Amino acid sequence: MRPGRPDFYNTGRGCMNTGIIRHGFVLILLALISGLFIQAMPIPRLGLSAHTIGILSGVLLLAIGAVWPSFVLSVRQKRLMYWSWVYSSYMNWLGCLLGAVTGAGRSTPIASDGVVGAPVADAVVGMMLLTVVIASFIAAGLSIFGLRNL
Repeated sequence: MRPGRPDFYNTGRGCMNTGIIRHGFVLILLALISGLFIQAMPIPRLGLSAHTIGILSGVLLLAIGAVWPSFVLSVRQKRLMYWSWVYSSYMNWLGCLLGAVTGAGRSTPIASDGVVGAPVADAVVGMMLLTVVIASFIAAGLSIFGLRNL
């Protein structure tokens, strides 16, 4: 830890995690901005999904930051949980947004109404969303494990 910088992973009892809360507000802002361009996207429904996912993920990060002191985990586990939540939140929003902008909807057939884009774009969006699944399971698992003493 650098001098003068808070430890985002082990904030001590009674301290909210301002780092993850900050990420929540940034993600909400990005989702609001992207929402302004939904009608210009090749797959507007997927753009709306990205907008909604970004806002909800941002609120989730705010909640996680608020209950941070309740997690009973090692510093290493907290670091992994922190970055898993942050990564999955941003990447979920970005993957859906990229799919909406490029017309790559193979990984999201309901939101894209069956629209399929270029194979490369579909593969990139698919890989992005696959990593979201993995990171989300890690984050949720560590969160449940960290709250086992409540």
